[in-house]
Amino acid sequence: MKFTVCIPMYNESKIIADTAKKLSAYMAENFDDYEIIFSDDGSTDGSADIVKLLDLPCVRVIGYPDNRGKGSAVREAMLASEGDAVMFTDSDLAYGTDVIKRVADTFLENPDCDLVIGSRSIGKDGYEGYTFLRKVASKTYLKVLKIAGGLKISDSQCGCKAFSGKAAKKVFSHCEVNRFAFDFEAILISEKCGYKIKEIPVKVINHGDSKVSVLRDSFKMIRDIIKMKKRISKLDV
Repeated sequence: MKFTVCIPMYNESKIIADTAKKLSAYMAENFDDYEIIFSDDGSTDGSADIVKLLDLPCVRVIGYPDNRGKGSAVREAMLASEGDAVMFTDSDLAYGTDVIKRVADTFLENPDCDLVIGSRSIGKDGYEGYTFLRKVASKTYLKVLKIAGGLKISDSQCGCKAFSGKAAKKVFSHCEVNRFAFDFEAILISEKCGYKIKEIPVKVINHGDSKVSVLRDSFKMIRDIIKMKKRISKLDV
């Protein structure tokens, strides 16, 4: 099985070399056939050139000159991927690297599975390292989105998701959201396609500052979900 890891990046010059080298070493040690795609979302700090100059094996850099949003960067990488399984995760490797092998093993152990999604909600240590207030805010936010979207999965916003190669091409060819809620859109389309989804427990290893405001973003997300559900219901998949 060829495994693809997609890394969206935007102005990550301070960390991207370390991420690329760490990820490359991990993949070489654990996979016989793999590729890593760095998808540059119009960075202005030379992030793409930093990765290219490292000249690491099985690493590709794609992108475009204008900043469009993480959803666009992930979509471009997914559509450009060649793997039998394709995963995207954050440029700071927030969930670590060991989760990659766990995702690959989940696909191998469940050949009828189309998506493997990380969840902070199904393991005992999923919210380890979170402050009490951030934990409450995150869980409240996810609960609101789950009800609004009518989804069965427990953590729609986890930045660690993987698709079979076939599912990745089909789902992301229908995606339109460039910024906010792009992964929620991908899940809605996956459910529309009837794809089988499996969740695995994950936890954040590298904690950054949260950019989510529960009050502000919940209302915005609900509004976006209503629009997405209406559009997706009309898709011929």
